[in-house]
Parts: sequence; structure tokens; C-alpha cells
Amino acid sequence: MEIKVDPEAPVERIQLDEGSWVDVIRNWVTNSDQLYEALYGDVPWQSSRLFRYDHFVEERRLGSMWRPGTPLPHPALADVHRSLQRRYKVEFRGFGLMHYRNGRDGQGFHRDTDMRYLENTRIAVLTLGARRPWLLRPWASKFDHSENRGATHDLQPGCGDLVVMGGRCQADWQHSVPYLQSRRVDPRISLQWRYTTRTGKPFIGASYGAPLTYNR
Repeated sequence: MEIKVDPEAPVERIQLDEGSWVDVIRNWVTNSDQLYEALYGDVPWQSSRLFRYDHFVEERRLGSMWRPGTPLPHPALADVHRSLQRRYKVEFRGFGLMHYRNGRDGQGFHRDTDMRYLENTRIAVLTLGARRPWLLRPWASKFDHSENRGATHDLQPGCGDLVVMGGRCQADWQHSVPYLQSRRVDPRISLQWRYTTRTGKPFIGASYGAPLTYNR
């Protein structure tokens, strides 16, 4: 059966605050389980390391990348890529892929600060495979140590669902795929497209991969 985008899939827009929003489109890609199986087996998944404070740590998920001019991981992603650009009227210069192997893989609350310009962005995330919690919380909740750590939304995207964060979402909100180490969790693959208008004041700080320096 054909893997394709459903242009009639209903869009739920959640207005997080005056300047931040997120769109949720359930079953945006039809026959998405076939796309998941193909990417699971064919993508050359790689591990990576992140610099944290004073040392490198192994990132607890696998990744890959596609850029224009190179072969697509799957032919159906050409339509997915074009459809996203038409819907949001921006140019995405490639996309990333992440593979969460089980509940021990995940990602804590964060903003995509390596984009630098955070005041008007579009970040699209297509989920394939297992449904998992997918949390949002205001940036002001970063020191919240309660059980839900300040999360106000759990979108729980399933296979074929699309989540798009826009506006000031990267400036004023954080998102997370929490670790589920005590539960059996099937693998999940996500694809991410990112765009910034490069407006406003750029974020000042190191990227995730940059070592920090200290003054004595």
C-alpha cells in the first residue's frame, strides 16, 4: 500500500501562550508502519556524544541526517518534505532522524538553542513506531522537581502523527521524550525538520556539542 501524506487530516492547534503554538496532526502519513519498518532496517544509524559541563557523554539514542543532494532514506519522504514546506511556507534544508531503541533511550527537557535565533521558528517532528510520552513545559518551569517536572502538555504522538512547534516555542518552552527505564517500550523513530527566520536577538551560549571553558 502507498505511503503518502493525507492532506485532509485534521489539524489541532494548541496556543501555548501569546507567542507560542504547536500543531498536532494525527495520522498525517498513511501506511506509516511500512515507512517505519523501512527506516528501521535501512538507515545507517550512528551513536553520538554530547559535551556536558566538563566531559563527553554518550547520547542515549541513535541518529542520522539527510541533506538535499544526497539519496533520501525512503522515496516517500520526498512527498513528506514537500508537503511540510507547502503547509508552513518555509524551506527546510534537510532533516534529522532519531532512533529510540527502548525505554532507556530518551531526551530530557531542552530547547533547540543551537538554532541561535529562537523568536520565530518552525520545528516539525514526525513520529514512526511506538507511541511514547512527548512533553512540553514553560521555560520558567526549568527548576521544577515535581513528578511531572512542570510539564503542562503530553502530546503522545503515535505512528504517522506530526507535531509542529512554532512562534516563540523554542524561546519560551521546552520539550522532552522522557526515559521509561522501568517499562518495556518498543522502538520509536522520529524525523525532525527545523527552520528559523533569524529574527530577533540570537541566543548566546554554547551548542550541545561545544566544550565549555572556565575562567579562574
